[in-house]
Amino acid sequence: MAIRLYNTLTRKKEEFKPVNPPQVTFYVCGPTVYDFIHIGNARVFIVFDVIRRYLQYRGYRVTMVQNYTDIDDKMINRAREQGITVPELAQRFIEAYREDAAALRVRPADVQPRATEHIEQIIALIKKLEERGYAYASEGDVYFDTGRFEPYGQLSQQKQEELLAGARVEPGEKKKHPLDFALWKQMKPGEPSWESPWGAGRPGWHIECSAMSMHYLGLPLDIHAGGTDLIFPHHENEIAQSQAAYDRPLANYWLHAGYLNIEQQKMSKSLGNVLTVRHLLEEYDPLDLRFFLLSAHYRKPLNFSRELIRQARSGRERLQEFLENLQDALEKGEGGGEPGRLGAALEKARERFLQAMDDDFNTADGIAALFELAREGNSYLKENYPYDAGLLEDVLSFYREVNEILEIVALDTREALAEEIREAIRQREEARRRKDWATADRIREELLEKGIILEDTPHGVRWKRRS
Repeated sequence: MAIRLYNTLTRKKEEFKPVNPPQVTFYVCGPTVYDFIHIGNARVFIVFDVIRRYLQYRGYRVTMVQNYTDIDDKMINRAREQGITVPELAQRFIEAYREDAAALRVRPADVQPRATEHIEQIIALIKKLEERGYAYASEGDVYFDTGRFEPYGQLSQQKQEELLAGARVEPGEKKKHPLDFALWKQMKPGEPSWESPWGAGRPGWHIECSAMSMHYLGLPLDIHAGGTDLIFPHHENEIAQSQAAYDRPLANYWLHAGYLNIEQQKMSKSLGNVLTVRHLLEEYDPLDLRFFLLSAHYRKPLNFSRELIRQARSGRERLQEFLENLQDALEKGEGGGEPGRLGAALEKARERFLQAMDDDFNTADGIAALFELAREGNSYLKENYPYDAGLLEDVLSFYREVNEILEIVALDTREALAEEIREAIRQREEARRRKDWATADRIREELLEKGIILEDTPHGVRWKRRS
């Protein structure tokens, strides 16, 4: 079955056909490293981490590039406020991003370029635009001439006159047209700068992604991705400057993750509701955050609230508990039972998961398939004994496969308990055999204080960690 994905450029779902299968080129706009990433950023990075993993699962060889914007106005201003250099600020928050992304189980991109390390490529692209008549110098700055590029507005699907209504000219800008955007900015006193044919200065924001994506992945990319907030102007401008330079599309498929609101309000500094991942990780298990962010289709707006996170944690724990029950049954080493309905449920879950993910990476429906199988699996463990060990292994293998894509549960939580806890469980079992209920209850309470919950079942004791 073919993968179908929603292409923002065409506003429809299309069958995914990479340029050079099984190779896939994938560019994701990365963070501007002047602060800690927030939960809205995290949604973008987690979503495209999962899409990359799923493409790999389906047999594609994915090369992912994700940039660091390490020079722009925000960075210059923040470095000045903190009394440090821009490179020092960048390094601090690149390291912070890597820590937060790792905690959220986001795997590093294959290439993570910095804008400041690709000035040569950026200048070369600007020179090509200038030679082709799409760029003009103005008192040390260089701008892209949107009036010369007729398809401008194709990604946001707005005409230039409609875009003009929201356009503005920033103080100090020397452009001919309100929609024109800076490719190169003249140096101001005290700012980092590089030499160029137009004088000392630094690159504009949009040009860096075009230069770096083309440098590492060529043209056209298979997938270019980011948050919905980047459709205009960032991605629109990337398309314009890349297509104007080479008469070829920058990317064949444009994917965008939806907005994340906080308590039904847009996240913004003015409202004081920007929640950084660094702060949330002090309060929540990173797997709960990841589970929550994947619980809705990636293109749909998502609302963040503590109650919704609590619900996500509860749901994830139900899956976690089933997997621990499954592992517990397998550890007992019994087998030879009947498969019951579980075999059919496993095949149904596998089919539904693939259908969901092939349909524009619908993680919400994919996760629903995991819950359906867990319900059937729990029923099987209660009603069918001895178990079909081979079937239980197949079920566990399926969850391991899926978790390699979603990574929403911890599958290795049943590591060896400390010897004293194992001994306590053995002593309790012996006390129960002697019908010494007082001792058995005391040992249960002592284990509970250590975060170990015991569950007595018809087939023996099960344990789990208290969340």
